[in-house]
Amino acid sequence: MDRVIALGSDHGGFELKEAVKALLVERGIPVLDMGTDNGNSVDYPDFGEKVARKVSTGEAEKGVLVCGTGIGMSIVANKFPGVRAALAADPYMAKMAKQHNNANILVLGGRVSDENEAREMVATWLDADFEGGRHQGRLDKITALEKELCR
Repeated sequence: MDRVIALGSDHGGFELKEAVKALLVERGIPVLDMGTDNGNSVDYPDFGEKVARKVSTGEAEKGVLVCGTGIGMSIVANKFPGVRAALAADPYMAKMAKQHNNANILVLGGRVSDENEAREMVATWLDADFEGGRHQGRLDKITALEKELCR
């Protein structure tokens, strides 16, 4: 079984976050729901930060973030050291996010994907394996840049 997965959304992603949570619970994966808890308007950076911080510090192995398009959450999450947040619009992108980039946060758009698509993307991402090899070398370059820029 996977370690805990942190979830977060703004109002535009709330319903999709709930669908993803149901999938994770069905799979027996522990979930840390960082909010939001309803469809009332909130600021996406507040919830992106909560999830990205949990992944960055190792308190969560992975995360899933959802906002209206996924763009805002992607920007926020990728500010955190060690986070590789990838926006996916279909299962192929979700698979490649893991296989080639070892993405530890999957980002979805609540206004551009329906519940079935979201569940399929998350399942595909969870079931994919990082291929390593030449891809690891590329991630090492990103990590080196991150260290250099965060001094």
